[in-house]
Amino acid sequence: MAESGYESVICVKPEVHVYRIPPRATNRGYRAADWKLDQPSWSGRMRITAKGKIAYIKLEDKTSGELFAQAPVEQYPGISVESVTDSSRYFVVRIEDGNGRHAFIGVGFVDRGDSFDFNVALQDHFKWVRQEGELAKQAQSGENAGPKLDLGFKEGQTIKINIGNIKKKEDKTSKSRPAGSGFLPPPPGGKGIGVIPPPASQSPGLIEPPVSQPPQTSTSDVLFDLSPPAPSSSGTDMWGDFAAAPSSAPGQTPQTPNWVQF
Repeated sequence: MAESGYESVICVKPEVHVYRIPPRATNRGYRAADWKLDQPSWSGRMRITAKGKIAYIKLEDKTSGELFAQAPVEQYPGISVESVTDSSRYFVVRIEDGNGRHAFIGVGFVDRGDSFDFNVALQDHFKWVRQEGELAKQAQSGENAGPKLDLGFKEGQTIKINIGNIKKKEDKTSKSRPAGSGFLPPPPGGKGIGVIPPPASQSPGLIEPPVSQPPQTSTSDVLFDLSPPAPSSSGTDMWGDFAAAPSSAPGQTPQTPNWVQF
């Protein structure tokens, strides 16, 4: 992967200390307790930059920004940056002067959080480098596999989609509703309301008026007519018949009117 032409800053720490370290006595690693921690050789700020795949640890003056030392890091963890065995705030850094000479110095942070940020910044950068390398390999393997399959539509090309489920649903809906019926179908599980047919003697569409029946009178009403007599239309007195009854001839028994007979 070709290196990019710009340099990005990935971490800045305002205060770090630099120590002279003795040669490594064993292969177990460096110990910060062997350094003179109360007498740092230099103090300043640290700035970590990235250019392409390489990260650069730069030790600079706090005020002027003058470069004190620089350590290019091509791999982490690796020989360029090592952690000590007895503390998480101190590291051994391999610095270079650009002429092929290098030296190992001790670098320490005042705060434990600063050392954590330093560690995470380097890890994230090289994680990105690995991902870029994998993507580049996949792109190369795809190009070597052959021409890509073109699944796009050509000019003027069309497709036809047959959706059968919609037609089936429409058929079911039309069957469930009988044509020409003015009544809604009965609810599921319910009984439909029937229409009472006309009597067989009647023609369809014709309704005969009911036949009036004469009022029935009981035998007691015939024998004993207790209803009052209807008033005369002439307006005469109800006793007019009695008053107008003919006088009996001499020697004849007077006749009783019919309306008082029992």
